[in-house]
Amino acid sequence: MTDLKFLKSSQIEEYQKNGFLVIENFIDADSVDLLRKSAEKIVDDFDMSQISVFSTKTQVEKSDAYFLESGEKISCFFEEDAFNENQELTVEKSKAINKIGHAMHDLHPVFKSVSYTEKLKALTSDLGFIKPIIAQSQYIFKQPSIGGVVNPHMDATFLFTNPVSCTGIWIAMEDATINNGCLQAIPGSHDDYILTKRFIRDASDAYSQANKTTFALLNDVKEDWNMEAMVPLEVKKGDMIILHGKCVHMSYENRSQNSRHAYVMHLIDNEYEWDELNWLQRSSDFPFVDLN
Repeated sequence: MTDLKFLKSSQIEEYQKNGFLVIENFIDADSVDLLRKSAEKIVDDFDMSQISVFSTKTQVEKSDAYFLESGEKISCFFEEDAFNENQELTVEKSKAINKIGHAMHDLHPVFKSVSYTEKLKALTSDLGFIKPIIAQSQYIFKQPSIGGVVNPHMDATFLFTNPVSCTGIWIAMEDATINNGCLQAIPGSHDDYILTKRFIRDASDAYSQANKTTFALLNDVKEDWNMEAMVPLEVKKGDMIILHGKCVHMSYENRSQNSRHAYVMHLIDNEYEWDELNWLQRSSDFPFVDLN
Protein backbone atom coordinates (compact mmCIF):
# COMPACT_ATOMS: atom_id res chain seq x y z
CA MET A 1 0.00 0.00 0.00
CA THR A 2 1.50 3.34 -1.02
CA ASP A 3 0.77 7.03 -0.62
CA LEU A 4 -0.66 6.79 2.91
CA LYS A 5 -2.69 9.85 3.87
CA PHE A 6 -3.35 9.34 7.58
CA LEU A 7 -1.84 6.12 8.94
CA LYS A 8 1.82 5.15 9.15
CA SER A 9 3.06 2.01 7.44
CA SER A 10 3.80 0.54 10.88
CA GLN A 11 0.17 1.09 11.86
CA ILE A 12 -1.05 -0.63 8.72
CA GLU A 13 1.17 -3.59 9.55
CA GLU A 14 -0.13 -3.68 13.13
CA TYR A 15 -3.73 -3.57 11.93
CA GLN A 16 -3.15 -6.31 9.38
CA LYS A 17 -1.52 -8.46 12.06
CA ASN A 18 -4.02 -7.97 14.90
CA GLY A 19 -7.26 -7.05 13.15
CA PHE A 20 -7.57 -3.96 15.32
CA LEU A 21 -5.69 -0.72 15.82
CA VAL A 22 -5.88 2.03 18.46
CA ILE A 23 -5.52 5.63 17.26
CA GLU A 24 -5.06 8.13 20.08
CA ASN A 25 -6.85 11.49 20.06
CA PHE A 26 -8.81 10.84 16.86
CA ILE A 27 -11.32 13.55 17.77
CA ASP A 28 -10.87 16.47 20.14
CA ALA A 29 -12.53 16.99 23.53
CA ASP A 30 -14.91 19.67 22.23
CA SER A 31 -16.26 17.30 19.55
CA VAL A 32 -16.70 14.55 22.13
CA ASP A 33 -18.62 16.86 24.45
CA LEU A 34 -20.83 18.02 21.58
CA LEU A 35 -21.67 14.42 20.64
CA ARG A 36 -22.46 13.57 24.25
CA LYS A 37 -24.79 16.55 24.65
CA SER A 38 -26.50 15.69 21.36
CA ALA A 39 -27.03 12.09 22.45
CA GLU A 40 -28.46 13.23 25.78
CA LYS A 41 -30.88 15.54 23.95
CA ILE A 42 -32.05 12.66 21.72
CA VAL A 43 -32.79 10.59 24.83
CA ASP A 44 -34.57 13.51 26.53
CA ASP A 45 -36.85 13.89 23.49
CA PHE A 46 -37.42 10.14 23.07
CA ASP A 47 -41.07 9.02 23.13
CA MET A 48 -41.34 6.32 25.80
CA SER A 49 -44.39 4.79 24.11
CA GLN A 50 -42.05 3.03 21.67
CA ILE A 51 -39.92 0.72 23.76
CA SER A 52 -37.47 -1.68 22.19
CA VAL A 53 -34.86 -3.63 24.11
CA PHE A 54 -31.46 -4.34 22.62
CA SER A 55 -29.68 -7.55 23.50
CA THR A 56 -26.97 -9.52 21.76
CA LYS A 57 -27.89 -12.49 23.94
CA THR A 58 -31.40 -12.74 22.45
CA GLN A 59 -30.90 -10.82 19.21
CA VAL A 60 -33.45 -12.74 17.13
CA GLU A 61 -36.19 -12.69 19.77
CA LYS A 62 -35.80 -8.97 20.45
CA SER A 63 -35.59 -7.86 16.82
CA ASP A 64 -38.76 -6.27 15.57
CA ALA A 65 -40.06 -3.74 13.10
CA TYR A 66 -38.77 -0.90 15.29
CA PHE A 67 -35.26 -2.34 15.14
CA LEU A 68 -35.34 -3.07 11.40
CA GLU A 69 -36.64 0.39 10.55
CA SER A 70 -33.86 2.02 12.58
CA GLY A 71 -31.48 1.71 9.63
CA GLU A 72 -33.17 4.83 8.26
CA LYS A 73 -33.95 6.53 11.56
CA ILE A 74 -32.66 7.71 14.91
CA SER A 75 -34.03 5.16 17.36
CA CYS A 76 -33.44 4.44 21.05
CA PHE A 77 -33.01 0.97 22.54
CA PHE A 78 -33.23 0.10 26.22
CA GLU A 79 -30.96 -2.02 28.39
CA GLU A 80 -32.44 -5.42 29.29
CA ASP A 81 -31.74 -4.91 32.98
CA ALA A 82 -33.50 -1.53 33.06
CA PHE A 83 -36.84 -3.31 33.59
CA ASN A 84 -38.30 -5.43 36.37
CA GLU A 85 -40.46 -8.53 35.93
CA ASN A 86 -43.49 -6.31 35.29
CA GLN A 87 -41.66 -4.53 32.46
CA GLU A 88 -41.44 -1.34 34.50
CA LEU A 89 -38.35 0.85 34.36
CA THR A 90 -36.21 0.53 37.47
CA VAL A 91 -34.00 3.52 36.63
CA GLU A 92 -34.62 6.93 35.10
CA LYS A 93 -34.89 7.09 31.32
CA SER A 94 -31.47 8.73 30.87
CA LYS A 95 -29.84 5.78 32.62
CA ALA A 96 -31.91 3.10 30.89
CA ILE A 97 -30.92 3.51 27.22
CA ASN A 98 -28.49 0.95 25.83
CA LYS A 99 -27.86 2.75 22.54
CA ILE A 100 -29.13 5.08 19.84
CA GLY A 101 -29.02 3.91 16.20
CA HIS A 102 -28.59 3.60 13.30
CA ALA A 103 -28.66 6.60 10.91
CA MET A 104 -27.49 9.46 13.10
CA HIS A 105 -24.54 10.08 10.76
CA ASP A 106 -26.95 11.06 7.98
CA LEU A 107 -29.89 12.53 9.91
CA HIS A 108 -28.44 14.48 12.84
CA PRO A 109 -26.38 17.61 11.99
CA VAL A 110 -23.90 17.21 14.84
CA PHE A 111 -23.25 13.51 14.27
CA LYS A 112 -23.09 14.15 10.53
CA SER A 113 -20.43 16.85 10.94
CA VAL A 114 -18.26 14.59 13.11
CA SER A 115 -18.75 11.56 10.85
CA TYR A 116 -18.09 12.96 7.38
CA THR A 117 -14.59 14.31 7.79
CA GLU A 118 -11.46 14.50 5.68
CA LYS A 119 -9.67 12.54 8.40
CA LEU A 120 -12.07 9.60 8.08
CA LYS A 121 -11.89 9.80 4.30
CA ALA A 122 -8.08 9.65 4.47
CA LEU A 123 -8.29 6.69 6.85
CA THR A 124 -10.51 4.70 4.49
CA SER A 125 -8.11 5.38 1.65
CA ASP A 126 -5.22 4.01 3.73
CA LEU A 127 -7.29 0.91 4.52
CA GLY A 128 -7.84 0.25 0.81
CA PHE A 129 -11.49 1.23 0.43
CA ILE A 130 -12.61 2.08 -3.10
CA LYS A 131 -16.11 3.42 -2.43
CA PRO A 132 -16.36 3.85 1.36
CA ILE A 133 -19.75 4.44 2.95
CA ILE A 134 -20.96 4.63 6.54
CA ALA A 135 -23.56 1.87 6.71
CA GLN A 136 -24.66 2.55 10.27
CA SER A 137 -23.88 4.60 13.35
CA GLN A 138 -24.57 3.98 17.02
CA TYR A 139 -24.16 5.90 20.23
CA ILE A 140 -23.57 3.31 22.97
CA PHE A 141 -24.04 4.24 26.64
CA LYS A 142 -22.89 1.11 28.53
CA GLN A 143 -24.83 2.38 31.51
CA PRO A 144 -23.52 2.24 35.10
CA SER A 145 -24.46 -0.94 37.01
CA ILE A 146 -26.77 -2.32 34.28
CA GLY A 147 -24.67 -2.05 31.09
CA GLY A 148 -25.18 -5.37 29.33
CA VAL A 149 -22.65 -7.84 27.96
CA VAL A 150 -21.91 -7.83 24.23
CA ASN A 151 -21.12 -11.42 23.36
CA PRO A 152 -18.08 -12.33 21.22
CA HIS A 153 -18.86 -11.73 17.55
CA MET A 154 -17.61 -10.61 14.16
CA ASP A 155 -19.17 -7.42 12.78
CA ALA A 156 -19.31 -8.97 9.29
CA THR A 157 -21.98 -11.31 10.67
CA PHE A 158 -24.33 -8.33 10.79
CA LEU A 159 -23.14 -6.21 7.85
CA PHE A 160 -22.10 -8.48 4.99
CA THR A 161 -20.38 -7.84 1.68
CA ASN A 162 -18.48 -10.33 -0.45
CA PRO A 163 -15.58 -10.00 0.04
CA VAL A 164 -15.86 -8.82 3.64
CA SER A 165 -15.35 -5.07 3.87
CA CYS A 166 -17.13 -4.19 7.12
CA THR A 167 -14.87 -2.12 9.36
CA GLY A 168 -15.75 -0.77 12.79
CA ILE A 169 -14.80 2.76 13.87
CA TRP A 170 -15.19 2.83 17.68
CA ILE A 171 -14.61 6.24 19.29
CA ALA A 172 -14.46 6.61 23.08
CA MET A 173 -16.66 9.36 24.47
CA GLU A 174 -15.09 8.78 27.89
CA ASP A 175 -12.29 6.61 29.23
CA ALA A 176 -12.95 2.90 28.62
CA THR A 177 -11.36 0.52 31.13
CA ILE A 178 -11.69 -3.06 32.27
CA ASN A 179 -13.80 -1.78 35.17
CA ASN A 180 -16.53 -0.19 33.03
CA GLY A 181 -16.62 -2.74 30.20
CA CYS A 182 -14.04 -1.72 27.60
CA LEU A 183 -13.79 -3.55 24.28
CA GLN A 184 -11.84 -6.80 24.24
CA ALA A 185 -10.56 -8.54 21.11
CA ILE A 186 -8.63 -11.61 19.99
CA PRO A 187 -5.47 -10.56 18.12
CA GLY A 188 -5.22 -12.17 14.69
CA SER A 189 -8.74 -13.63 14.84
CA HIS A 190 -9.64 -12.03 11.49
CA ASP A 191 -7.14 -14.40 9.89
CA ASP A 192 -7.43 -17.36 12.26
CA TYR A 193 -11.20 -17.87 12.02
CA ILE A 194 -13.77 -17.87 9.24
CA LEU A 195 -17.19 -16.26 9.19
CA THR A 196 -19.68 -18.98 10.18
CA LYS A 197 -23.07 -17.22 10.12
CA ARG A 198 -24.99 -14.14 9.09
CA PHE A 199 -27.71 -12.14 10.83
CA ILE A 200 -30.32 -11.58 8.10
CA ARG A 201 -33.88 -10.58 7.38
CA ASP A 202 -36.06 -13.67 7.40
CA ALA A 203 -36.09 -14.97 3.85
CA SER A 204 -39.57 -16.41 4.34
CA ASP A 205 -40.97 -12.89 3.94
CA ALA A 206 -40.68 -10.42 1.09
CA TYR A 207 -37.66 -8.26 1.86
CA SER A 208 -39.66 -5.06 2.00
CA GLN A 209 -42.15 -6.58 4.43
CA ALA A 210 -39.87 -8.75 6.57
CA ASN A 211 -40.19 -7.84 10.24
CA LYS A 212 -38.26 -10.87 11.43
CA THR A 213 -34.61 -11.83 11.55
CA THR A 214 -32.64 -15.02 11.86
CA PHE A 215 -29.10 -16.32 11.90
CA ALA A 216 -28.20 -18.16 8.69
CA LEU A 217 -25.35 -20.65 8.89
CA LEU A 218 -22.72 -20.32 6.15
CA ASN A 219 -20.97 -23.64 6.76
CA ASP A 220 -20.65 -26.52 9.22
CA VAL A 221 -17.82 -24.91 11.15
CA LYS A 222 -18.62 -24.22 14.80
CA GLU A 223 -17.51 -21.04 16.52
CA ASP A 224 -14.66 -22.25 18.71
CA TRP A 225 -12.82 -19.07 19.53
CA ASN A 226 -9.93 -19.02 21.98
CA MET A 227 -11.42 -16.78 24.64
CA GLU A 228 -8.23 -16.93 26.69
CA ALA A 229 -6.57 -14.92 23.92
CA MET A 230 -8.91 -11.95 24.44
CA VAL A 231 -7.06 -8.75 25.32
CA PRO A 232 -8.65 -5.60 26.79
CA LEU A 233 -8.50 -2.47 24.65
CA GLU A 234 -8.42 0.27 27.25
CA VAL A 235 -8.58 3.73 25.66
CA LYS A 236 -8.94 7.37 26.63
CA LYS A 237 -11.68 9.85 25.73
CA GLY A 238 -11.31 10.80 22.05
CA ASP A 239 -9.30 7.68 21.12
CA MET A 240 -10.48 5.44 18.29
CA ILE A 241 -10.31 1.69 17.74
CA ILE A 242 -10.44 0.34 14.18
CA LEU A 243 -11.90 -3.17 14.02
CA HIS A 244 -11.66 -5.54 11.05
CA GLY A 245 -15.05 -7.03 10.18
CA LYS A 246 -13.83 -10.53 11.07
CA CYS A 247 -12.02 -9.56 14.27
CA VAL A 248 -13.62 -11.41 17.19
CA HIS A 249 -14.44 -8.90 19.90
CA MET A 250 -16.79 -8.36 22.84
CA SER A 251 -17.35 -6.39 26.03
CA TYR A 252 -18.34 -7.56 29.48
CA GLU A 253 -21.12 -6.14 31.64
CA ASN A 254 -20.59 -2.77 33.24
CA ARG A 255 -21.23 -3.21 36.95
CA SER A 256 -19.24 -0.13 37.94
CA GLN A 257 -20.68 3.23 38.86
CA ASN A 258 -19.18 4.81 35.72
CA SER A 259 -20.72 4.80 32.25
CA ARG A 260 -18.71 3.96 29.12
CA HIS A 261 -20.08 6.06 26.25
CA ALA A 262 -18.86 5.44 22.69
CA TYR A 263 -19.75 6.59 19.20
CA VAL A 264 -19.48 3.76 16.70
CA MET A 265 -19.65 3.75 12.91
CA HIS A 266 -19.48 0.74 10.63
CA LEU A 267 -18.03 1.28 7.19
CA ILE A 268 -18.42 -0.93 4.15
CA ASP A 269 -17.03 -0.69 0.64
CA ASN A 270 -19.82 0.08 -1.80
CA GLU A 271 -17.62 -1.33 -4.55
CA TYR A 272 -19.11 -4.66 -3.44
CA GLU A 273 -22.79 -5.53 -3.52
CA TRP A 274 -24.84 -4.70 -0.43
CA ASP A 275 -26.66 -7.98 0.11
CA GLU A 276 -30.47 -7.78 0.10
CA LEU A 277 -30.58 -10.17 3.07
CA ASN A 278 -28.65 -7.83 5.36
CA TRP A 279 -30.88 -6.76 8.24
CA LEU A 280 -30.14 -3.09 7.50
CA GLN A 281 -31.76 -1.92 4.29
CA ARG A 282 -32.39 1.57 2.97
CA SER A 283 -35.14 2.71 0.66
CA SER A 284 -34.35 4.16 -2.76
CA ASP A 285 -35.02 7.72 -1.60
CA PHE A 286 -32.51 7.41 1.28
CA PRO A 287 -29.38 5.88 -0.28
CA PHE A 288 -26.01 5.40 1.36
CA VAL A 289 -23.63 8.35 0.94
CA ASP A 290 -20.18 7.82 -0.57
CA LEU A 291 -17.47 9.28 1.67
CA ASN A 292 -15.54 10.32 -1.43
